Amino acid sequence: MAKAPKRDPAWVQAKKLCRINQEDIRMAKELGLKPRTLIKNIPSKSQQWKAPVKLWIRDLYEKKMLGKAAGVRPVLHGASSLNKRLGQRQPTRSRPQQSPEEPDECFEEDRWTRILANPPEWNADDCSDED
Repeated sequence: MAKAPKRDPAWVQAKKLCRINQEDIRMAKELGLKPRTLIKNIPSKSQQWKAPVKLWIRDLYEKKMLGKAAGVRPVLHGASSLNKRLGQRQPTRSRPQQSPEEPDECFEEDRWTRILANPPEWNADDCSDED
């Protein structure tokens, strides 16, 4: 008779609470995650921005494997694969990106010269201490 493999009760509990399968547990172990880490990262109702543990593990594993395959760490620009899977939109920029050569609007020399050339009018009655 073959003996059943020993199961760590912490991983069994994490599997049940996080709703993950054996493949996800294998990925989490490769990433160096402990069962307590997975349980602590279960999103609550007030944490709508947080991905489910199953998708979180897969996204971390995917990023790690991309980095190992290329020999470098992946550079993440724009939407992550997790957001694409969840169907979430990326925030759009309200202002176009400026190149480093272009000065910011508030530091333009022309603006300051206009302000200095036409100073605001001061009324002496406004500065009096008498009521």
